[in-house]
Amino acid sequence: MRTRVTEQFGIEYPLFAFSHCRDVVAAVSRAGGMGVLGALYFSPEELELELKWIDEHVGGKPYGVDVVMPAKYEGADLGDAEEMLGKLQSMIPEEHKRFLEELLAEHGVEPSTGSAQRALLGWTDQTARPQVEIALKHPIALLASALGPPPADVVEQAHGHGVKVAGLASNARHARKQVEAGVDIIVAQGTEAGGHTGDVSTMVLIPEVVDAVGEDTLVLAAGGIGRGRQMAAGLALGADGVWTGSIWLTVDEADTPERALPKLLKATSRDTVRSRAWTGKPARFLKTAWTEAWESERSPGTLPMPMQFMLVADALPRIARSGDGELVTFPVGQIVGSMNQVKPAAQVVYDLIEEYVEAIERLNAITEAE
Repeated sequence: MRTRVTEQFGIEYPLFAFSHCRDVVAAVSRAGGMGVLGALYFSPEELELELKWIDEHVGGKPYGVDVVMPAKYEGADLGDAEEMLGKLQSMIPEEHKRFLEELLAEHGVEPSTGSAQRALLGWTDQTARPQVEIALKHPIALLASALGPPPADVVEQAHGHGVKVAGLASNARHARKQVEAGVDIIVAQGTEAGGHTGDVSTMVLIPEVVDAVGEDTLVLAAGGIGRGRQMAAGLALGADGVWTGSIWLTVDEADTPERALPKLLKATSRDTVRSRAWTGKPARFLKTAWTEAWESERSPGTLPMPMQFMLVADALPRIARSGDGELVTFPVGQIVGSMNQVKPAAQVVYDLIEEYVEAIERLNAITEAE
């Protein structure tokens, strides 16, 4: 499998695997793809430890880091991270706090210990920049920006370290903005994807983005890709490779929460929904009592990013630990309907490639038929 991205990064397969789990990242890179670690949930100190571990276990193979640097979010002009956190916390309405605690109590979730102090994480430019600094101290091959085009100085900084930059885009206009910002690779992500996503389907989006950015910019197809046939379709639509995420939640190496894993394995492709109930921006999640409650008539509505996550940050680990389990949700795409078996990450890679080859051979047979 030789495409422009395999040649550029020296990888065997044009397969990128996004995961918050370092074990998955290392396993996919060792298997011939490229693992990309999501830095969002790590403090700079924790990220340093995670990347050091990957350096020691990736076998010299390339890997990447994904950060969140949204172009627009509430409180962007409220000073440094600590000052912004304090001001934003004071802006969270009591109505929302009351609704949340009543919802948790209804489902038997344990009371708060008041120990959650990481409400901002990497959701802002101020909190993501230290993560970028840490990442560029390691031999990463790719720096990806998950929400909006990365700042020009960050792109320049990455290029100065010989690191390629990727940006996620959910429509052709966003893709062009990414190119204007200097990114090297566009991850065109259809609405089928898990996490933050737009409302245009992958089948429609990929050729639109490929045409919009021109031949000089590499494109990765994302959204609903978890099978070799879908990988072949992405390349047929003009992409140079594929970006995957959800399928790594159910591999042996994943650190997916114990209470979420059975729900993912049982879910169908219709059991996800785009919701603002976690971050304040539309993101695809497993449909549960959590997502339904925030869409109900009694809900006060969701808050803008990052205030919604600040509101629920303490509740999420409490939900994971206790309660009736009905509130447990997780970011995941529509490909969840095919994620019904736990396998080693390397096996998932090999299954993808085997099915891809079979799909290409079938198409070749059609074109060669007399």
